[in-house]
Amino acid sequence: MTSNTDPAKPPLLFVMNAASGHNDATATRAAIEEILAREQRTYRIHVIEDPRHIGETARKAVEEAKARGEVVVAVGGDGTINAVANAVLGSGCTLGVLPQGTFNYFGRAHHISEDIEEALHALLNAQPQPVQAGLLNGRIFLVNASVGLYPQLLEDREAFKQQYGRSRLVALWSGLRTLLHHHRQLRITLEEGGQARNLRTPTLVIGNNPLQMEQVGIPLAEDIKGGQLAAIAVKPVGVLGMLWLVIRGAVGKLGDAENVINFSFTRLVVKPSSLYRSRRVKAAIDGETIWIDAPLKFRVSPVPLLLLKPVLQPAAQGETEENAQ
Repeated sequence: MTSNTDPAKPPLLFVMNAASGHNDATATRAAIEEILAREQRTYRIHVIEDPRHIGETARKAVEEAKARGEVVVAVGGDGTINAVANAVLGSGCTLGVLPQGTFNYFGRAHHISEDIEEALHALLNAQPQPVQAGLLNGRIFLVNASVGLYPQLLEDREAFKQQYGRSRLVALWSGLRTLLHHHRQLRITLEEGGQARNLRTPTLVIGNNPLQMEQVGIPLAEDIKGGQLAAIAVKPVGVLGMLWLVIRGAVGKLGDAENVINFSFTRLVVKPSSLYRSRRVKAAIDGETIWIDAPLKFRVSPVPLLLLKPVLQPAAQGETEENAQ
């Protein structure tokens, strides 16, 4: 750790998930230490050794950072960033991120490089900007939250990663196997703006990431940028129909499919059918599965995250957006 007293260069607390992403944690830590020592920045590194306690560890780290006037920097994939952001939201601390996961939708949407050295240099010159956060029963989500098929896809993908390693090819292979074996349909009621409608669907996804919407072809990216969330549901289809929708999503044409429902909102209540014995629902938040009490209340957080975002020139910003797509 180095030290400085420049108020324009606040101290940094790195919260790093040793088990996250495809990069070696030792190499990542070495890169952080080398660059910050060279730049004479005050910093600390907190390594999360046990991912099972990531939420509790993140909360304690943010409490320390608030007392010390530190910027909290999450180092890991979307799940790690979510855990740290959940602790940062409303704390008064500023958040920085060094994306190290498989898909890194949050970092890519905000033009933060996946290259550790490039991301670090950008972080040291970044400016804090407010960023929208979604909430599911009070829990933050930055990329998406979902129920039904999507959480099962994530659980199966994690099992495949443990066996075959972390890569986008492994994630795709796992997803195809899940689609072939998952046949359950959700029966839910959607309540928005005083109106209710019943829906039968294999999955409901609530998105808060414009880049992800653009990539699968859902025309709600601008709505998210304008302060709303995006809802995507699939009408009941067979296995072949679901596989066809996956292919359409892969080529950015999901929004044109007649079996896909999508709309934007700021508040949405989702109630499971009374046929369900349990009032607890399996959900996924930014790539991590959880059990949560129904009804499910989705909304835009009234308090934004304060995120350190790279300072981009207009020409460079256009190039970055093109590369992200």
